[in-house]
Amino acid sequence: MTDRGGSRATGPAAGTPQTPHRASGEPRRASHQPLRAQWDPVGGEDRPARRPRPERAVRKQSRVGRFVSTYGWRAYAIPVLVAVTAFVMWDAVRAAPAQSGDSAVAPDVPAAAVPTPDGLFPAGTGPGELPDGGPFTVAGAGTWHLVPGSTEQVGAGTKKVYTYTVEVEDGVDATGYGGEAAFARMVDETLANPKSWTNSPDFAFRRVDGGEPDFRISLTSQMSIRRYCGFDIPLEGSCFNPGIERVLLNEARWVRGAVAFQGDVGSYRQYQINHEVGHALGFAGHEPCRSQGGLAPIMMQQTFGVANDDIARVDPGGVVPADGLICRFNPWPFPRG
Repeated sequence: MTDRGGSRATGPAAGTPQTPHRASGEPRRASHQPLRAQWDPVGGEDRPARRPRPERAVRKQSRVGRFVSTYGWRAYAIPVLVAVTAFVMWDAVRAAPAQSGDSAVAPDVPAAAVPTPDGLFPAGTGPGELPDGGPFTVAGAGTWHLVPGSTEQVGAGTKKVYTYTVEVEDGVDATGYGGEAAFARMVDETLANPKSWTNSPDFAFRRVDGGEPDFRISLTSQMSIRRYCGFDIPLEGSCFNPGIERVLLNEARWVRGAVAFQGDVGSYRQYQINHEVGHALGFAGHEPCRSQGGLAPIMMQQTFGVANDDIARVDPGGVVPADGLICRFNPWPFPRG
């Protein structure tokens, strides 16, 4: 291209874009070259300085505030629980008697006198007396009814398998100690215990609820016991009466136990069963205590005493000598079985 004077114009070749010159103070444009990296991709290389941040209107949250916002309602419950716990502990410590040395702060309520365990029976009560306790039937009808139920044989029975029934005298109310079924279960479980008579291979038992058993284990009223067992020794007892093939367990003793036995009533009931069934097995005689502090033989009259002297006083003409030996109560024929 030529000007009017015919001379060629100087500068870039035709068709090439021209870059205008910046005036003084004009911001420099960002480069658009594709391979050039920029430090500030937003504001360009000559971006003006940022304005300072304004002050925030919201105050910074305190530690307590952060705790409440984190734990919610628990933040209020925890201090309350701590306060309640501290009060309960303080009250318990305040109410407890002092325990330092030999002194103690006595409580405001009067304390009962603790009896001295001197081995003596209460005044006016001999070792064979019937202790205080629950009610029992004084006089039944003198007839018995069967408690239904049977068991499998227990024991080897090399000499004999004894059959038995469980019966209760008409007029006897057994509800106070679990009912007639509970009485029968006590009999069955006692005879099936390996410390009972089946510890010997000679004996075995099987409960039946019909026919003619070898003996009938019968819960019996106080007056019927005196009729069928006798009352020569004026103390409540139990017996086996071979004339009617009946093991007669005194209900008064079943309820109250025996002062001399000094064991719990459950152990006394086991003794009652094992002792009288022992008579039914043929052990007719009674035995004395044979070793000081040892276990009483099952055929010892533990209802009347576990000391030979006590039994000798009850039955002066009996087989038990007044030799001072004292045994411990024992409800089993084979207590170490």
